[in-house]
Amino acid sequence: MAKIEICSLKLYSLIAELENMNEKSFRAKQVYEWLHKKNKWDFNEMTNLSKDLRNKLNESFFITEGTIAEKLTSDDNTSKYLFRLSNNSIIESVLMKHTFGNSVCVSSQAGCNMGCAFCYSTKDGKERDLTTGEMLLQVYKIQEDLGERISHVVIMGSGEPLENYENCLNFIEILSSKEGLNISQRHITLSTCGLVDKIYNLADRKLQINLALSLHASNDEMRKHIMPIARAYSMEEIFKACDYYAEKTGRRITYEYALMKGINDGEKTASELVKRLKGRLCHVNLIPVNETEDKKFERPSQKTIKEFADILEKSGVATTIRREMGSSINAACGQLRGRYTRENE
Repeated sequence: MAKIEICSLKLYSLIAELENMNEKSFRAKQVYEWLHKKNKWDFNEMTNLSKDLRNKLNESFFITEGTIAEKLTSDDNTSKYLFRLSNNSIIESVLMKHTFGNSVCVSSQAGCNMGCAFCYSTKDGKERDLTTGEMLLQVYKIQEDLGERISHVVIMGSGEPLENYENCLNFIEILSSKEGLNISQRHITLSTCGLVDKIYNLADRKLQINLALSLHASNDEMRKHIMPIARAYSMEEIFKACDYYAEKTGRRITYEYALMKGINDGEKTASELVKRLKGRLCHVNLIPVNETEDKKFERPSQKTIKEFADILEKSGVATTIRREMGSSINAACGQLRGRYTRENE
């Protein structure tokens, strides 16, 4: 019988598994605490368990494996991690230190198949979905390496989280459980390029996580040019789904908008975006695009960025310009993984 990835089990499932082994429920709680609070990744280090129970655990379960393959730290204390998983998949995560706490941006897939033209993550397509344990590993290993508590988590690294829906939901529930790291769901953000049916499903779960929508355009034709998902879902469908999410959860939607010189950064585009968003429970996060090697997508001037933001702000659409972090260490999604993979082929 195949072993079960124990880190992916919620507490009630772990209790059921151990009861089937004739173990008391409090033993499952002990194991859960070792895994998700103390972040121990070896059954033999769980010292308050009997040797017999540790042997049973080793026979029936496996703990997710992953090692830090590379770590780069920038002048602003942003750190980019590459993890090598047990099957040699390479994934990346980012640690960002803020005044309000330590935030980790995790990947939900190895690679991505959404095909957004400006994104490095999608260049080689999707290798596979990550398991719940592999997503948790990124947070736990970074917290261990940092020696400080992780207080915020963003599912905004490589991959489309809603394409890996169940594993991502499981990750959120374990991460926010009081028996685990107990990170508030209000401190967890999930970013999607707009899988409409899954947004409705997520809303009906009535979690308190933040939803970020990768918009990057003010109309359907513009969005189709840079994001293949726009051929499946119109902006009107996406806005309706996001409005539904805001209504069900009371949480403000963040619309991510990567500014690209000569493509989506004009005054007319900003005014059109205002018409789309004004009156909605939302916030716009403007992101100067990370320039691609072929210079197909270039960042606008600071003057253009500010003018775009001013049009939104003066029209009543809450807007911020993302503070750039980690630009010196290939911190854009997929950049470092792509470079590492090419060099180690």
